[in-house]
Amino acid sequence: MAVVSVSMPDSLLQRLDEFAEEHGYTGRSEVVREAARNLLGEFEDRRLEDRTLMGVVTVLFNYETTNVEERMMHLRHEHESLVASNVHNHVGDHYCMELFILEGTLEEISTFVGKIRATKDTLTVDYSVIPVDDFERTLTAEG
Repeated sequence: MAVVSVSMPDSLLQRLDEFAEEHGYTGRSEVVREAARNLLGEFEDRRLEDRTLMGVVTVLFNYETTNVEERMMHLRHEHESLVASNVHNHVGDHYCMELFILEGTLEEISTFVGKIRATKDTLTVDYSVIPVDDFERTLTAEG
């Protein structure tokens, strides 16, 4: 097995070690391997391919110490055909939340989420997707 060196803030490393101990992992390498498998597998659900998807992406960041807000604006414009809606909210005294509503393919949404995750200084990035035809079917059944 290859040995890889990864840089991360001390606080994240401490959280990683605590997580490994609390959840019975043999060490941080096992946690990182599982996290990598999960991240890589997120958008590999074959049931989502060749379907139009709706996605919701939330991003939290500290607006006082970063330029994340500017990067979110650039991504919104760069992917304007994907972004159906975008909401910006202030959270507490120092934080902002961006909420993106997306409509597109698995590849388009995956690319967009990847670019957000790669943005330095984001605190959290969460998302969910649902096939539009499933959503429409649910609405039709309820109506």
